[in-house]
Amino acid sequence: MTAGDSLAIGQRSLGDPSIGYPLWPPLVRGCPRTATDELVYPVEVDYAYDRVSPDLFAPSAGNRSAGLERWSPLLPPLTAPGLGEGHTPLVDLGGGVYVKDESRNPTWSHKDRLNRCTVSAAVRMGAPGIVVSSSGNHGASAAAFAARAGLNCVVLASAGMPAAVDAFLNAYGAVVLPVPEEARWPLMRQLVDRIGLHPVSNLAVTHTGHAFGPEGYKTIAYEIFTELGVPAAVFVPAGYGECLFGIWKGFAELRRLGLTDRVPRMFGCEPAAGGPLAAAVTGGLPAARVAVGPTDAYAISCAVGGYRGVLAVRESGGRALLVSDEEMRGAQTELARQGIWAELSGAAGLAGLRARPGAQADAFDGPVVCVSTSSGFKDRAVGTKTSETMEPTWDEAYRRLRAAGVGA
Repeated sequence: MTAGDSLAIGQRSLGDPSIGYPLWPPLVRGCPRTATDELVYPVEVDYAYDRVSPDLFAPSAGNRSAGLERWSPLLPPLTAPGLGEGHTPLVDLGGGVYVKDESRNPTWSHKDRLNRCTVSAAVRMGAPGIVVSSSGNHGASAAAFAARAGLNCVVLASAGMPAAVDAFLNAYGAVVLPVPEEARWPLMRQLVDRIGLHPVSNLAVTHTGHAFGPEGYKTIAYEIFTELGVPAAVFVPAGYGECLFGIWKGFAELRRLGLTDRVPRMFGCEPAAGGPLAAAVTGGLPAARVAVGPTDAYAISCAVGGYRGVLAVRESGGRALLVSDEEMRGAQTELARQGIWAELSGAAGLAGLRARPGAQADAFDGPVVCVSTSSGFKDRAVGTKTSETMEPTWDEAYRRLRAAGVGA
């Protein structure tokens, strides 16, 4: 076995782990044997864990510029070329709090880890292209990796997508189809069934997502482990809960391999305007659907959840937290004061830590990591506020400095 060989051996139902499937084709509609009209369980990728080299997680292993290739044995086959994704910095905020800054990925979000894996599946399947339903980070990332692999990319987006995301998509040559939100998934299924595009986002009635996608998120856990060990808790912005699940699974694999005896508590942080993960966890359900109110955290504003996030919270002894837009803005400002410009949705993890009673950093026996998922450049308000031109005089300059508290 070389360092680049995948040890993936099949797919397994999360609804019933005794049910297994071959590795190919990826089950993009979830587990068919446990599905009902109301609920579909996702599947995960299984590996030959007994063949994993103990040197994989050695501090000296790997190449920082290689992207996800360092972790190839514990990922699905990476048949699509990469963009140097991963190896993002872990920034110390002080007081035992660290931020995993995923805005340093090639398209400035955590979605690059997922799409390296999903586009690889499309390449392996010989698909003519991919299709994704997204008005944010997922679409921008999928378009970039499709372009890198020489595949067509169709993005079903909402008409109100941020201008920055629209610019991303067009720069990568994606075919952008703005449609009403309720029409995106039925049209996506037709694009898959009629012309053979490979779906890299959800098709099912409850969120299942691509079988290979969350495997890319495991590498966040691997990187945290090699730099910090196992933290006491990880706070993650949560929409459908795929990143939350992937990070938890990465730590669970480290425990399975005997490299640690514990996993961190996982906290999924959702907009208070919705919160399907919190509704499912509170109600003891595998997934939930909720009404969604207005929020500027559009990237994680979801009416329906899935089982992955519920599993991560339950198995780690964590919690699902609801955070307000105001709390996310406070966390966004704190990150900016530390030199990290995070999207409002990306600041939800730190907001969950700072704003929730009983979830403060000093309540944990060990360091806490907050994942900041994407760049502030992706927010809808970017470009709507500009600095006012001034008269180039000392008096006017000094007046503005005094108003800002500089030189007072």
